[in-house]
Parts: sequence; structure tokens; C-alpha cells
Amino acid sequence: MAKAIPQLIEGEWRESRTREFIEVTDPATQEVLALAPKATAEEIEAAIASAKAAFLAWREVPVPERARLMLRYQHLLKEHHEELAQILAKETGKTFADAKGDVWRGIEVVEQAANISSLMMGETAENVATGIDTASWIQPLGVCVGITPFNFPAMIPLWMFPLAIAAGNTFILKPSEQDPMTPNRLAELFIEAGAPKGVLQVLHGGREVVDSLLTHPDIRAISFVGSVPVGQHIYRTGTAHLKRVQAFAGAKNHMVILPDANKEQVLSNLVGSSCGAAGQRCMAISVAVFVGESRQWIDELKAQMAELQPGYWIDDHAAYGPLISQQAKQRVLRLIAEGKAEGAECLLDGSHCTVEGFPHGNWLGPTLFRGVTTKMSLYREEIFGPVLVCMEVDSLDEAIALVNASPYGNGTSIFTRSGGAARHYQHAVEVGQVGINVPVPVPLPFFSFTGWKGSFYGDLHAYGKQGVRFYTETKTVTSRWFDESPVSGPNMTIHLK
Repeated sequence: MAKAIPQLIEGEWRESRTREFIEVTDPATQEVLALAPKATAEEIEAAIASAKAAFLAWREVPVPERARLMLRYQHLLKEHHEELAQILAKETGKTFADAKGDVWRGIEVVEQAANISSLMMGETAENVATGIDTASWIQPLGVCVGITPFNFPAMIPLWMFPLAIAAGNTFILKPSEQDPMTPNRLAELFIEAGAPKGVLQVLHGGREVVDSLLTHPDIRAISFVGSVPVGQHIYRTGTAHLKRVQAFAGAKNHMVILPDANKEQVLSNLVGSSCGAAGQRCMAISVAVFVGESRQWIDELKAQMAELQPGYWIDDHAAYGPLISQQAKQRVLRLIAEGKAEGAECLLDGSHCTVEGFPHGNWLGPTLFRGVTTKMSLYREEIFGPVLVCMEVDSLDEAIALVNASPYGNGTSIFTRSGGAARHYQHAVEVGQVGINVPVPVPLPFFSFTGWKGSFYGDLHAYGKQGVRFYTETKTVTSRWFDESPVSGPNMTIHLK
């Protein structure tokens, strides 16, 4: 029988006292890998109290020492890269290569957190008035919370807690209940790196745990990545309780293809960016917008997608793995069926995909639609599966209008050989992250992850300089030092002299 995974509370790994558990299953076999506890109210309170107490000491630790902790941590993550990828692949179904990429993109953020000394620098100005100087100081907030999704169980937790903790905060991580084993291992390595007791807590569970964290008076900031309805709930509830919140929600990412683009590069990148990780990426390309004569490439796209075959994570020939759950698969099947019923042309249907030796896996083959309109559910909803819809327009301006009419603004890309067309697109498109001949423009951690519109709720984005600002606040100090000169009399105005 599968064992319950522990929670990290008050610096110790503890078995939960709950009677409610969530099964963590292998999405390729349905084998129960572990049981995730639903944290009790007492456990939640203990974690918050521990984090609050630890903050008082941790905020006083010199910034270079906090940076050295991150250096030790990134070294351990690199040492355990393959082990982490194996855990991740088993519980998510990702191919081993994709799982390693998930871990590595997280390591890159930890490396950026090791640069926290320069990121915490404030500003100064001398003689803002006679003998008066002003300085701004960057200081930590307090107890912060991260609520992470199933699709990147290494990368997204590593977006959050290393940067927050390096900035001087303490942190409570609430990972997805669908794949909590990877985040637990990340936390174990963080403790091994020398993290002080109470600086990081890990709680497991579902919405009840999240709601307790959202409304607790001792929580200062909440970072969330997930779906639109949950993101809206997180943002509204958190801000209503005076929390600082960043909520990354849904996406509908368009790739615009001009006829002058390199056809082979376009097709290769479209296949990978739409079906990689079974399409379960918030930056996946789910809409291909063919401009003018480039629409002639759709048949070749179909042929290349038809060659993809999902498989188990240890299969080197597998293009991608299963969907995370039966519920996720049923949702995608519903959207495929609705697309057909609404009149879209299904060029490639992966609804009945099977993988030899894994009859119970959540498999879905690559699926391609043509003739999709903006009114169809295939276009309106985030699919989160290996499904690509093709749309056709006559001009670049038409393509820009189509993209800008979408309520989402997470990522987009354009493939072209024209510098003028690319510059016009990057300037005019109302999307936070733009790729030029790059299909999935996820920025490296010294920049920030900058989704717009309905893809993001909040003011400050993840990692990079904005991430540091999210986890800190600014204190401004204005100072004057008097000598023995006589006082000239009271200043009765607000003006500094």
C-alpha cells in the first residue's frame, strides 16, 4: 500500500494527523504512488506560526549569507538533477528529457536568487535639501505563500521560494496535490543546503488549505500559478484580505506564420510547442495563425504531427507522455468533440490513442483542427492537451487584430524573415511575452515572466527584478545631522530647506 508523504512544519518532516488523503497516481499506469495528506487546521496554524517566528531571525541574516545558501542549494540541485527528474517523470508522466528540462529551468531561478545581494540594493541621493540626504532600503515582507500547479512541479516552486527566502522572507509552499513528491524532494535538498529551521514550510491538501492561507492575517504575500477560475478566486480573496497577490492564470497562445518564414523551422517548432508535455504548458502554442500563402503548409504540418507517438517516461522514443489525470483527458475529449460538432475540420484526431503495454494511461494523440472560428469552444477555452487549431488570415494586421481580441495575453510568437514585420508585430501585439522565431518565449530569470490581460492578476510578475520587488517593500529614510550652529527658528512649511 502507498505511504502518506510527510509535511514540513517547524523544521521537521511530520506525518499528518489528518484522516483525509489524496491519491497520487502514475498517469501512465494509474498505480498509486503516494498519498498526499489534507493538512489539518492545527497543522496550518503551526506552519504559519513557525514561519512567522523564523522570520524575525532570518530577516537579520546578512544578505551575502542568504546568497551563499542559494549557491549551496543550486549545487545540490545540480547533483540530484537526474534523481529529481525521475521523481517528476513518474508522477507527471513527462518524458525524462522534458522532466530534466523542468528541473533545469528551476535551477536557473535559484542561480538568480544567489545574485540577491545586488538585487536588494536601494538608491541614495545626497543633499536633497541643505544638509539632508535620502536613501531607499529594500526590506522583506514577512511570511509568503506559494500555490503551485501540477504541470511544472519543480520549475514553478523554484520560481517562488528561493527568491522569496533569499530576499529575507519565510515561505509556505502548497504544491499541487497531483504531484507533490517532487516539491517535497526540493524541500529536503533545501534543508540539506543549510536552510534554518522554519524558513520553509510545506503543506499539502486541496482548496480548504488554500483558503485558510488566503485569509490568514499573518500571511503577507501570495504567489499562484494555475487556471483562470482559481486564479481569479486567489486574487480576489487574497487582495480582499489585504495580501499582496500575483496570480498567473490561463492562456491562449498564438503563433503567427508569415509566408516568408523558414517553412521547416516553422513546422518543427509548431509541432514541438503544441504537443510538448502533452500540451500541458501555460506557454504552449495552441493556435497557429497562417498568413496568406503560408496556409499551404497545413498539410505538411498534419503529416509531421501524425508521426508523434506518446509513451512512458523511460521510452526514449516517446514524443510526450500522458495527460495528468482521467479528468484532464475527459475535458480535452469534450473540447475535441465540441469542435467537430461546431463545424471545425478535424484533420488529425488523437481521441482514440493507445500505447502498447499501458492500457490504462491517460493517452491522447496529437490532434489538429482547421477552419476554427473565434466563437468555437476550441478557441475560447484553454485546451491544455496536444491539440492545435489552425486559423487563416490574409494579412499581418489581420493576425494582430485576432491576437489582440483574445482575452488572454500570456505569450505569442511570430515566424518571419522580415525585420520590419517582426518589429511591427512586437510593438502592436497586446501580449506580455513575444517570441520572434522563438515558439515558447519564456524569459530567463534575470528578466521577468510577464503575462498580460486575463493571463495575469496583479502588479508585479514572477522572478527577475519584478519578483524581488514582489517579495519586498521599500523604506525611504530622510536624514539630517546637526552641527553646533544656532537654530534659525521653526520651519512652519512642508518645504525642506
